[in-house]
Amino acid sequence: MSAQPKTEAAAAKIPAEINTKLRSLAHDLSNSVETIMQASYLLAQSNLDENAKKWADLIDKASRDCAKINRDIRDILKASA
Repeated sequence: MSAQPKTEAAAAKIPAEINTKLRSLAHDLSNSVETIMQASYLLAQSNLDENAKKWADLIDKASRDCAKINRDIRDILKASA
């Protein structure tokens, strides 16, 4: 059995009030993550030494991972609406 049906079943059980609040929080999180992604992009355009480039890449990758997780959460919440 795959995890997808379990996720859909769990999503279907989220009460409407909680779903609405979680969707609002996910939206706010998207705004913050987008700010980090844009700042990371601008930082990467700077003249950075190799060590700083590694840190900038780490921030960029982590922010993209966070954005994907947030999209997955929003998809689950949308499916349960």
